Amino acid sequence: MLAQRPPMGWNTWNTFGPKINEQLIRESTDAFVDIGLKDAGYEYIVIDDCWSEYNRDPVTDRIVPHHEKFPNGMKAVADYVHSKGLKFGMYSCDGVRTCADYPGSFDHEFLDAQTFAEFGVDFLKYDNCYKPTTSDGPNLYHRMGMALRATGRDILFSACNWGTDDVWSWIRSSGAHMYRSTGDIVDTPESYRNIAKSQMDKLCYSAPGCFNDIDMLTVGMYGSGNVGSDVFNPDKKSNANTEADYRSQFALWCMYSAPLMLGSDIRKMDEKTLKLVTNRELIRINQDAEARPPVIAKAGWFEDCKVMFKFLENGEYALAFFNMGEPNPRFPDRGSIGLSAMFTDFGLTASSGYGLQLTDVFTGEDVGCYKEYFRTNVAFHDCAVYRAKLVKA
Repeated sequence: MLAQRPPMGWNTWNTFGPKINEQLIRESTDAFVDIGLKDAGYEYIVIDDCWSEYNRDPVTDRIVPHHEKFPNGMKAVADYVHSKGLKFGMYSCDGVRTCADYPGSFDHEFLDAQTFAEFGVDFLKYDNCYKPTTSDGPNLYHRMGMALRATGRDILFSACNWGTDDVWSWIRSSGAHMYRSTGDIVDTPESYRNIAKSQMDKLCYSAPGCFNDIDMLTVGMYGSGNVGSDVFNPDKKSNANTEADYRSQFALWCMYSAPLMLGSDIRKMDEKTLKLVTNRELIRINQDAEARPPVIAKAGWFEDCKVMFKFLENGEYALAFFNMGEPNPRFPDRGSIGLSAMFTDFGLTASSGYGLQLTDVFTGEDVGCYKEYFRTNVAFHDCAVYRAKLVKA
């Protein structure tokens, strides 16, 4: 069965938007393997919107690849991706047109699914623009889910309806393997935080076989690209994500067991970003077979500071602290806050006779055994994450 663990890969949209072509996909596929993303567990190369001609073929009624962007056709691109031991993904939409105004799959679901299968597609991102107002949203996803199965090919179904129609309550029945539960991300601290906060009470719907997708990561974009902060806020450089923000974003996605779909230009990924997105301990948390949502509590007095505790397989746990607040202008020199975890919030009482042995997932440091309570300083916009084991104390 597909998607027993959160899917991992790369999508073109966040950085490149409509500026895609065969050479870009080949170069990115090569970089994907060369820098070690494949070895770290990432496997999907996904082309987003704007890959096709503006209209369907007048004879066959099929969607056809753009002849200048993909002169050798999409099967050649898929074959190249497959030759590197990776899986190939593409994009369509449940409406008459896609979000960028290319042919959508409305009323062409079975024909389009068969076309994608013939291309060699392993992953379909299915968007939600330009659908007729009389159409039932859930039914459109059920139609494509059935169409994909009719091809006889294993195609991961990534439903992207932005959280409309209470998607978490019905999407599993459509055959989808992951579902977008939020609006589009942009490369700012406010965007990833608001997305993370919006799903804190909905993570219980996500489970093996169908995961809550909180959008592609912006880690490593540093303001550039199609959804970069330089595009959305060109006069507000201070609004761009920092390395601390990227640590927090990636750690949140891992604690949520969300799909890890990278969105930066992987051909130019710097060492710090690569080290973060290939962190074995964070990926272990994300890819945990049980995929349980974390218990979330307020960390101390601060509403924008959260502590999360996640049950993992093999009797282990993850403990994470997130400082999503902003510095107080009255105390400009105060760069961090002491955040506390009360273990009783997670079910571990002082009278139990147990404590938690903590290991820092970023440094590998054994930080000791703690009973009842643990406190750590976390800088604004940053996080601290620990792997925990229950021990007699």
